[in-house]
Amino acid sequence: MNIQRDASIGIFDSGIGGLTVLKEVRKKLPGENIIYLGDTARVPYGIRSEKTVLKYSIITSEFLIKQNIKLLVIACNTASAVATKELHNRYTIPIIDVVNPGAECAVAVTKNKKVGIIGTIGTIHSGSYQNAIQTLNRDIETYAKPCPLFVPLAEEGWCDEQDEVVRAVGHRYLDELKQTDIDTLVLGCTHYPILKQAIQHVMGQSITLIDSAEQTATKVDRLLRELDLAREPHNNGTCTFYLTDVPKRFIEIGGRFLGEPLENVHVVDM
Repeated sequence: MNIQRDASIGIFDSGIGGLTVLKEVRKKLPGENIIYLGDTARVPYGIRSEKTVLKYSIITSEFLIKQNIKLLVIACNTASAVATKELHNRYTIPIIDVVNPGAECAVAVTKNKKVGIIGTIGTIHSGSYQNAIQTLNRDIETYAKPCPLFVPLAEEGWCDEQDEVVRAVGHRYLDELKQTDIDTLVLGCTHYPILKQAIQHVMGQSITLIDSAEQTATKVDRLLRELDLAREPHNNGTCTFYLTDVPKRFIEIGGRFLGEPLENVHVVDM
C-alpha cells in the first residue's frame, strides 16, 4: 500500500472521549490533517458484546481508510481491547490503539511495581490494561477500579477539584486504590484527562498519573517519524469531524474537551 505523507491521520471512537486523543495529537503534530469519526449513533461500545464491538470497529475503520488515511488510531478503550488484533490483520496501514501506550508508560515509570488502573466498567472487566501490563512485566501488581460516574462528570464539565460533588465521587472511587500502595495510576478512559487535576488532588502528588491520550499521541508522533510520514510542522493541519448521529451535543461537549469550538462537522450514515 502506497502511503502518502500528506494523507490524514484517522481517529475513531464510539463517541466524544477520543477528542482528548485528538487534542494531544494536535499538540505534538500541529501540521497533520486529522479526520475524526465519532460513532455517536451506537455509543457506548462498552455495553455491547465483543462480536458487536468488532463489527462496529470494522465499519468505522473502513470509512476512515476510504478517506485515504496514513495511520489509524483506535481512540476507544473498548474497541482497542476487542478489535485491535483483527484490524491489524485486515489492513496494511499502521494502527495504534489507546491501551498499549498507557500500559507501556506505566511499566516504565512505576518504581514499586504497583500500578492502578481506572476506567469504565467495560474496560476494567475486559482486563485489557491488566493483561497488557502483565505481558510487559509479570512482576507488576495491578489494581483495577471501574469509575463510571467520571464520564458524565467530564461531559457536564464538572471537573473542578474543589467542587464538592467531584471530590465526593473521586474519594468514593479512589480512596480504596490509595490503600493499595500504588505509585502509578493509569487513566484508562479517554474522558478521564478532563478530570486529571481532580483525580490528582484525591490521589495526592506522590502518585504518577498516566494519561493514555498523551501516551497515544506520543506513539503516533514517534511512529510517523520512524516511517518518514510526518508532515512538516510549519504546515497548518486541519480537522474534519464525522458523526453517525445528531451533532448538537457532540459540538457543545466536544468544544469543552478540545478547548476550542468544533468546526467542519458532518453527519454520515453507516
